[in-house]
Amino acid sequence: MRLHRMFGGLTLALLAACTSSSDKDHSGDWTSYGRDAAEARSSPLTQITPANVAQLKPAWFADLSHIATRAFEATPLVIDGVLYVSTGWSHALAYDARTGKELWHYDPKVDKAMGGKGCCGPASRGLAYADGRVFLAAFDGRLIALDAKTGQPAWSVQTLDPSGDHTVTGAPRAFGGLVLIGNGGAELGVRGYVSAYDQKTGKLVWRFYTVPPKPGTKDGAASDAVLAKVADGWSGEWWRLGGGGTVWDSIAYDPALDLVYIGVGNGGPWSRKLRSDGKGDNLFLSSIVALKAKTGEHVWHFQTTPGDEWDYTATQSIILADLEIDGKPRKVLMQAPKNGFFYMLDRATGQFLSGTPYVTVTWAKGLDPKTGRPIENPGIRWSENGQTSNQQPGALGGHNWHSMSYSAKTGLAYIPGIEAGFGYVPAGPDYKLQPSTPNMGIDPIATSLPDDLAIIEGAKKALHGELIAWDPIKRKAAWRVRLPVAWNGGTLVTDGGLVFQGTAKGDLVAYDAASGKALWSHPLGAGIVAAPMTYSVGGEQYVAVTVGWGGGMPQVVGGLTSDAAATGINRLVVLKLGGKTTLPAPPVRNAALAPPPATGSAATVDAGRQIYARRCYFCHGSAAVSGGEVPDLRYSASLSDAAPFRAIVREGALAMNGMPSFQKVLSDADVEAIRAYIVLRANQDKAGVGQ
Repeated sequence: MRLHRMFGGLTLALLAACTSSSDKDHSGDWTSYGRDAAEARSSPLTQITPANVAQLKPAWFADLSHIATRAFEATPLVIDGVLYVSTGWSHALAYDARTGKELWHYDPKVDKAMGGKGCCGPASRGLAYADGRVFLAAFDGRLIALDAKTGQPAWSVQTLDPSGDHTVTGAPRAFGGLVLIGNGGAELGVRGYVSAYDQKTGKLVWRFYTVPPKPGTKDGAASDAVLAKVADGWSGEWWRLGGGGTVWDSIAYDPALDLVYIGVGNGGPWSRKLRSDGKGDNLFLSSIVALKAKTGEHVWHFQTTPGDEWDYTATQSIILADLEIDGKPRKVLMQAPKNGFFYMLDRATGQFLSGTPYVTVTWAKGLDPKTGRPIENPGIRWSENGQTSNQQPGALGGHNWHSMSYSAKTGLAYIPGIEAGFGYVPAGPDYKLQPSTPNMGIDPIATSLPDDLAIIEGAKKALHGELIAWDPIKRKAAWRVRLPVAWNGGTLVTDGGLVFQGTAKGDLVAYDAASGKALWSHPLGAGIVAAPMTYSVGGEQYVAVTVGWGGGMPQVVGGLTSDAAATGINRLVVLKLGGKTTLPAPPVRNAALAPPPATGSAATVDAGRQIYARRCYFCHGSAAVSGGEVPDLRYSASLSDAAPFRAIVREGALAMNGMPSFQKVLSDADVEAIRAYIVLRANQDKAGVGQ
């Protein structure tokens, strides 16, 4: 198949127009999460170039550490000289985009006792804007319309099913008079869906569920007809477990086709044996689904990972562009989901065009050239064969939520890649599903990091991050940059010939978009996971990025990110050519481990290890080694006394800091066992002795 690039810039320009509410030129603005409805994160601005990027310095910054020290994942918006940004715990703020003067601050007052819910912390990836209103999706599920000038709420609506453990961390999208939002929580026993609300009133216009309901029932939703057709791809009593399929991140829109494209997440639990008796494709898990924007009616779908049980979400960036394929213009959709293949589809029909590994892939030999269905390698179905399955990519994916970008000028997609595997070990026969805790169906101990820092350090060397410049036409990387930590920020590309990316080390880096040569970097004080953006005000181009370390990998396997700049700083940094601002130095943290003596019995410690693996490590880190976003319990002063430790864990003494009470699910004996385990781990690591 011979492919040629064509018309990419034209398509992106047309898509950008759909976010504008007037005839004003918004080419210097950033009006949506991905800049425009095509989600390409590509800016036409050219003032900052490879020739002058060395002059890029901070122009202003806002320290937001007092609001939230959790991961700062948002991409700001800029409209008509005002910058809007959201933070952890769903605060929204507005600034003068030129001077940094705060214009307003809205706090939705999310209950911090919810801090233990969700996969990876109470983050917010951004806001939406339309017709003088800013739309905020709060962690607790409220969709809130704010007056863009004052920050005062115009309306608020609860988007979540009260019976589940859903949360919202993704950015809403606004177009065609609607605001769309999904949710997360697949591992916590929920059923996924996306909802569309009227921008003016907050009234629900349509909802599309991604997993069939209990047989014999209907939702009265836009998804009823198509889910009835795909329900035979499910078995057992999946509805009791929720099924997963949450739409927690990517949403794109084509105004010419009037189609919205949603990326659907993994199954819940991960184990297909537990979820669906080990049978079926389980649509619409791990799929891209095209819907009619006005009604939510299903148009087409493409499943990247049928019967997923590896946490291979398809929620990663969806980017729209026009290319010439075999001599004909084609409207295409591109995605690099977790499963390691870079896909290109016809976005009008859903036809599979190509799919190629962009990172190491061991779970499949390749894709069927006609259908795009993966050709699975034998022995990978761990939940059904009862055997450990070591695969790449792992559960973190070859690419996680960190935004990909695409340039019509270079014809390259810029992917924040991850090279890391995972050992999927099925849980034993005594495994029980438990409420309000991650239920994956894997053995929580066997899949944890070992209680030995030396072994963890060795494992850390086996993985790394990459910035990958992917050519969708040639179906290969034009260049790659290896990064020492696997978890890094999203990307931005500009017509000035630059690609920007923040790193775990805390540097914002600019690369030549064509060659990958590093041209400039600047330390910003903490690890960066968000994607940068750029805008123009008063004839000057600015680059903005939110800085604050955290997310899934640091929380769950923090020992593998110990080289990151986990300083606890959360700040918004805005740079321009010739900027005059100096950032404060990050705090120095040299605290030494000083635990009490380890006096717990072997049986108590082992019980604590088991409970910690089920209840605690999803936030505080496997093997009790934190990645720096939440407190490292090995250093906790409360370890010395059972009473304060119990007050925190069972009685909610630190609920206002985001540490929920576990009174309903843990006994005093359970809490004491957890304490005994952490005390032992702290003593082991202090002495440098593993187990």
